[in-house]
Amino acid sequence: MDRNSVIGFILLGVLLVGYIVFNQKQQTTALREKARQDSIANLNKPKTFTDTSSQASGKPDSAQLAGEYGVFANAATGTEQNIVLENKVVKISFTNKGGQPESVQLKDFKNAAGGPLMLVEGSFNRLSLQLPVNNHTLNTADLYFTGSQVEKAADGTQTLRYRLSVTNASEYLEYIYSLKPNGYLVNYTIHAVGMEKALPANQNTLQLQWNNENHIQEHDMQNERLNNQVHYSNVDDKHDYFTLQRTSHEKFDTKLHWLSVKQQFFNTTLIAAAKDAPFSSADVNTKVPVSGNIVGQTFTTLDIPYNRAHDFSYPVQIYYGPNHYKTLKSFDIGLENIIPLGSGIFFWVKYVNKWIIIPTFNFLSGFISNYGIIIILLTIFIRLLIAPFTYQSYVSQAKMKVLKPELDELRKKHGDDQQAFGMDQMKLFKSAGVNPLGGCLPALLQLPILVAMYSFFPSSIELRQESFLWAKDLSTYDSILNLPFEIPFYGNHVSLFTLLMTATSLVLAFYNRGMADQSNPVMKYMPYIFPVMLLGVFNRLAAGLTFYYFLSNVISIALQWVLQTFVINHDKIHARIQENKKKPVSKSKWQERLEEMQKRQQGMQGPQRKK
Repeated sequence: MDRNSVIGFILLGVLLVGYIVFNQKQQTTALREKARQDSIANLNKPKTFTDTSSQASGKPDSAQLAGEYGVFANAATGTEQNIVLENKVVKISFTNKGGQPESVQLKDFKNAAGGPLMLVEGSFNRLSLQLPVNNHTLNTADLYFTGSQVEKAADGTQTLRYRLSVTNASEYLEYIYSLKPNGYLVNYTIHAVGMEKALPANQNTLQLQWNNENHIQEHDMQNERLNNQVHYSNVDDKHDYFTLQRTSHEKFDTKLHWLSVKQQFFNTTLIAAAKDAPFSSADVNTKVPVSGNIVGQTFTTLDIPYNRAHDFSYPVQIYYGPNHYKTLKSFDIGLENIIPLGSGIFFWVKYVNKWIIIPTFNFLSGFISNYGIIIILLTIFIRLLIAPFTYQSYVSQAKMKVLKPELDELRKKHGDDQQAFGMDQMKLFKSAGVNPLGGCLPALLQLPILVAMYSFFPSSIELRQESFLWAKDLSTYDSILNLPFEIPFYGNHVSLFTLLMTATSLVLAFYNRGMADQSNPVMKYMPYIFPVMLLGVFNRLAAGLTFYYFLSNVISIALQWVLQTFVINHDKIHARIQENKKKPVSKSKWQERLEEMQKRQQGMQGPQRKK
């Protein structure tokens, strides 16, 4: 065996060992993550008391209750009862077990199947305090509270109180909920009287446990999971977020003003109502089930500042509602930032959405009920907005078309010498009075609008379940054919608006083929390849978005045909260019300095060549 073979076998051995070590590390990490998830799930799983010592009497053993529930032993057992708070837009069912919301229905919305939209539903959802009792943690969600009757104020506000006594009636933990006649905001107050005696002497925070489970509400589970996020804002109003699919655990040691679990079109948010008493810290664990109708789960622990006062109150607000920009903005806490109107390198387009697109959209929707027509009018408005620049762009294209024969001659003259061609090309443009960048301005102006629309339409709740033509829901893809198989990079359905958008993009590219550099294969064929490459991306996106892009393409094609056929006179442009060539070309100071530098360089190179 020669030396090369030995080296080859050694390298293969090293790669094999490396793969085994890496695989074991991945498996260890996965096992640790599973153990952590199981531990969290067990900690937050509803507890049911089981008496094994006194089956004959049917009554729980008092010693066992005291050992497990401590001073809350009297609340370990009971009968579950429900009370409802309801207004025009939301219906919340509360249970005395845990003194917490059991289900939340948004009355103005339906899920994708046409049933009631339940934002909270199922035993997984919990809102409780974690209390240290006899060397272990007890969740108030496992205790039976005493519920009051609903109190109604003169303004229609409904209030519900749940009380959990400690050792006597004068020492208790109380949850107070109030709901106004119209709105998605619930005022939630944690009220503790005499609780400092039942807690360790060094405890200066209370842990609020909030478990949230999101069920599928829309047609596309994959898209919902991409939009299932946790958003948060600290006391300096700095907003950030993470996606459940990408992050399984996040710990915040900074003080938070609010924390929100966001779905595609809805969210549940906990807000520290007192600005001077924010949440001290937070710990969020997430889980995305591999199957079923559950989009994602969050296990959140919020630390509440506790001053150990005999009579302690901590106000919290809970928002159960839609991701509607105007509604969220009305709270004036930056909650509207959870709506993705522009992020990453295109973060600045959110201002286009906030200052132009959303106000125009809201104005049109104020007197037009058909959102397809609103999109048409919005598209026309945007095109009118940039019409002067678009006209200048077409004039510039016409000038370039007139100069094309001369440019072709220059290419033949210089061949592969791109530098010489570029210099003569600039001289030609200068003598003809043509700005080669004249056609770029409208494209630059349209870019932020195109990107803004890419963010706006998929996140606009106004389009949700609104139909137009064959599209049953403008907030999701308009499938005209569901395929029994998956096509890589495309999907398992056919979106007609996406096909129309791609077709008109190709027509537009063909119409402008004379403007591209025919000598460069990339520039020549990219306008045709790019729309086809994007076909798979847009096939899953909102029908409202692809309809807008399709309509914008149609308007562009129509405008080009009308302007270049009836408005722009190529003969006049050619004559004007020829006149411009006869005029003396004035040099700018920058050009004069550049020429001086070139002469100096040539002068320095001359003596060197002689040597």
